[in-house]
Amino acid sequence: MIGAPSVRLRPLLALRLALREMRGGLKGFYIFLACIALGTAAIAGVNSLSQSITATIASQGQELLAGDIRFELNNRVATTEERAYLDGLGTVAVSAGLRSMARLPDGSNQALVELKAVDAAYPLYGTLESEPDRPLHDLIARDGDVFGAVVAPLLLDRLDVKVGDEILLGNARVRIAGTITREPDALSDGFGFAPRLMVSDEALAATGLVQTGSLVEHTYKVKLADSAGVAAVRTEAEKSQPAAGWSIRTSGNAAPALTANITRFSQFLTLVGLTALIVGGVGVANAVRAYLDAKRSVIATFKCLGAPAALVAMIYLAQILMIALIGIVIGLVLGALIPFVAAQFLADLLPISTAFHLYPGALGLAALFGVLTALTFAILPLGRARAIPATALFRQQGFDPSGFPAWPYLLGAVACLAALAGLAIFTAYDRYISLVFLGAIAFAFIVLRAVALAIAWLARRSPRVNSPALRLAIGNIHRPGALTSSVVLSLGLGLALLVTLALIDGNLRRELTGSMAERAPNFFFVDIQGSEIEGFRSVLNQAIPKGKVIEVPMLRGRITAFNGEDVNSRNVPPAGQWVLRGDRGITYAKNKPENSTLSEGAWWPADYSGEPLVSFSSEEAGELGLKIGDTVTVNVLGRNITAKIANFRNVEWESLSINFVMVFSPNTFAGAPHAWLATVIDPSATPEEEAAVLKAVTNAYPTITSVRVKDALDIVNGLLGQLATAIRAAAAVALVASVLVLAGALAAGNRARVHDAVVLKTLGATRVTLIKAFSYEYAILGLATAVFALFAGGIAAWFVVNRIMTLPSSFLPDVAIVTVVAALVMTVGIGLAGTWRILGQKAAPVLREL
Repeated sequence: MIGAPSVRLRPLLALRLALREMRGGLKGFYIFLACIALGTAAIAGVNSLSQSITATIASQGQELLAGDIRFELNNRVATTEERAYLDGLGTVAVSAGLRSMARLPDGSNQALVELKAVDAAYPLYGTLESEPDRPLHDLIARDGDVFGAVVAPLLLDRLDVKVGDEILLGNARVRIAGTITREPDALSDGFGFAPRLMVSDEALAATGLVQTGSLVEHTYKVKLADSAGVAAVRTEAEKSQPAAGWSIRTSGNAAPALTANITRFSQFLTLVGLTALIVGGVGVANAVRAYLDAKRSVIATFKCLGAPAALVAMIYLAQILMIALIGIVIGLVLGALIPFVAAQFLADLLPISTAFHLYPGALGLAALFGVLTALTFAILPLGRARAIPATALFRQQGFDPSGFPAWPYLLGAVACLAALAGLAIFTAYDRYISLVFLGAIAFAFIVLRAVALAIAWLARRSPRVNSPALRLAIGNIHRPGALTSSVVLSLGLGLALLVTLALIDGNLRRELTGSMAERAPNFFFVDIQGSEIEGFRSVLNQAIPKGKVIEVPMLRGRITAFNGEDVNSRNVPPAGQWVLRGDRGITYAKNKPENSTLSEGAWWPADYSGEPLVSFSSEEAGELGLKIGDTVTVNVLGRNITAKIANFRNVEWESLSINFVMVFSPNTFAGAPHAWLATVIDPSATPEEEAAVLKAVTNAYPTITSVRVKDALDIVNGLLGQLATAIRAAAAVALVASVLVLAGALAAGNRARVHDAVVLKTLGATRVTLIKAFSYEYAILGLATAVFALFAGGIAAWFVVNRIMTLPSSFLPDVAIVTVVAALVMTVGIGLAGTWRILGQKAAPVLREL
């Protein structure tokens, strides 16, 4: 007889009995294991991969930056004083980057390129690898009037040339001496829309591309005598040269944009993995309920021998935790392998180590998520089982999933749920997004529960039908212990997530390839000099007479302060940080831009001559916490200019027309050198006519950079496709978890199904009738769940596309059809697969237990 163990010995006794009972194996817990392992693996893998990339960026910072510290100036070179200061820090390598047009000598073809001109010291760290494998400065050396160049292989395809051929770059003739296979500082230079073309600084001077107002990034990379003091050098540089206006980056943060994007994407995928884990939590609850249901005779025996209810709960809690730990270990092993496997495919694209490394922080976080999820969803079934008397268990009564257990179990479940949500929010890069995401999941669970109750209510009040199989199916939907709630909960969230992502992806693709491409300008023309503007207009009037040409003055400036406060000291939300990152395009105008509307304030008079004023984009101003009357300090061409905010504008960024965050009053930059930016719009222009425009402008003005908007949209569409593939793969994890939970829910109801099938067969029902009944039941539940997924996913996608991205959103019928078919196939297919064995159950053994 067990007796009444002391409180001190109770946990040890519970553990001993739990281990003894687990000798029978893990039968009944395979779905439990799979759900925990899948969600844990997703979170561990995503965070390990993110840490692998960021750790590699940090460890290879000098090579990725090609220096210890980098100083960047836009549209101007360093002054004599600034250059002397840089030379005093260590060895300096100077480079310049800009976009330009490379063209064939006969003018028959041209292509946009990302031009980079380097001096003899480049690179200070790392090696530029090329084909043929020769020193860089031998390949780009001058030979008479021809300059050498190395290019990205893509440029050879676009211009249909080969190594050894000559092309024209501005006013210079360039011979392609080789192709670039690896550029050490490519990631720190940022994403480029065009293939790389690298030449010497002497070649750049000969091209004539660098003129007053040209959009050129002049970069000074320094190799310090003591690289350990790089942080101190940055601080000292900011203090000693406050008016320089340069952007400073150290090797410890070589690729900030990439690091931030990796972190954001990692957060999103972590939340998707958490969704899979929470969906799997429903499977945990079903598996625990089914396991305890199968152990009812053992529980009854424990209680009849005097075991307190708390001891019984501790025995099975210990078993559940041990099995959860097995699932977590499986998930951690799989998650630890993900960076190693991903490195084999991403090594050429991202800085990621191909060696196997463990990331304890990522694995520990995933393990904690797994434990909290298991506890959150296992405590309530344990509490219900604890409250059932032994007499009810011996009469073969199962566990009623309705009602609430004792308050300690409720309190424990709520505490674990709060800890789970708190951990997700605390570890998130953007806590607001994490909070909204978790709120949406909680709301979805409430709505799914309401949907299940509504389905049961409708089934209970449906009119009587003549078909026995359909009548039986409807009865199964609303009877006590029905599978309705389990099926809707398990499948609804995964399908809704998949619908949301599919609709967002579909709307973005349609916008990029359809309406946005139709509304967008045909071309952007950059670096138009004031002396060229009249001739440029004449060329366009001849090449595209129906085109609408829009021209604006163009400068580059970096925001340095708001109301005299350094922007680096402000706490800016992630959505507004892009405005402060690097230099921004700015302009001035007498009149309000035609594609903007004022949301607050007033526009200045056309002849205004007072203190400098600026019009700020209203959305970005809101993110930065600005108001009318605040001051903005911008560094332009090495000078700090302060202007007062006169008004806010609503800007239609999605139109892809000429838009600026800041538009200044004309007197702000009176007499300042600048170039012009222009667009041409002709929706009726054919690809052949656009090619003729590109050829005419490039041949007439080789220093003007022409960007065909449709080409840029094609690149963005391709990137979006790659991103969507990764997102769909992550969403598939949640859907797989849903399928596992669905299978577990159906398995949990198998005992009741066996009894039903035996009784019905005894009363004369045929196997065909039972198959029809089960098929009708699963089809009704699958269809109802699909309708919910379409409704919920449609609203979520509309909110993201229309409210966040401010793009038109519409429902896509093909997504609806795929969702309905998928829901029916999964519910009917898995349901029938799980109940097929039941239909062959012999009647006598079951009837003897009733």
